[in-house]
Amino acid sequence: MDLGLQQKVYVVTGATRGLGLASARALVDEGAQVVVSGRTEESVAAAVRALGGAGQAHGVVADNAAPDTAARLVAAARERFGRLDGVLVSVGGPAAGPVASVADEVWRTAFESVFLGALRIARAAAEVLGDGGVIGFVLSASVREPIGGLGVSNGLRPGLAMAAKSLADELGPRGIRVVGLLPARIDTDRVRELDALSGDAEAARARMSEAIPLRRYGTPEEFGRVAAFLLSPAASYLTGVMVPVDGGALRGL
Repeated sequence: MDLGLQQKVYVVTGATRGLGLASARALVDEGAQVVVSGRTEESVAAAVRALGGAGQAHGVVADNAAPDTAARLVAAARERFGRLDGVLVSVGGPAAGPVASVADEVWRTAFESVFLGALRIARAAAEVLGDGGVIGFVLSASVREPIGGLGVSNGLRPGLAMAAKSLADELGPRGIRVVGLLPARIDTDRVRELDALSGDAEAARARMSEAIPLRRYGTPEEFGRVAAFLLSPAASYLTGVMVPVDGGALRGL
């Protein structure tokens, strides 16, 4: 299948590693050009090199929580590649911990990055996207089921998913799609860190894998290919959907 990504331009945040980088690579592999962001000059430069260099990727050092990030990313795409066809908002997961004991400041910091920063980027993109544009959010399986020990994620991700669903209604008449992805146990540094919090990462991985119908963790590449499809013209009649990328782990429909 031709995804129709040749000459398309996307912004991918949090794209220096993990799910963001895998998504950017899948887009580039299909012929798109990307603006990628991360928090350090070194990590951003490394991501641009990994994605094929300046012809395919342009890097911006930015934090999703910063108020000026959204405008900077949109401007970078239009100035460097002459257009913007969509954005994929990915951000590192908030700190682990139970709802009962996570400090207020942790909630505030996570809200600025995970929730408000994501909406700023979506709003800035919506101002310039035309018919066929797309806004994607990398969320979490915690949108549908709470994940033990991740109280902040359990609190913020479902709200962002509902905001994304509302945005799909608002932007649909302009031909702009809004989609979400719900990763579960994908083999990233973040998930390995969460496994290690149990005190026995190997045992935790085995236990978690046993609860997944496919009996294994997903790979970032598998996630990236789903993201590239959802952002592509090939998915032109999908909007307002939250797509699990979880090997069947979520038990609800």
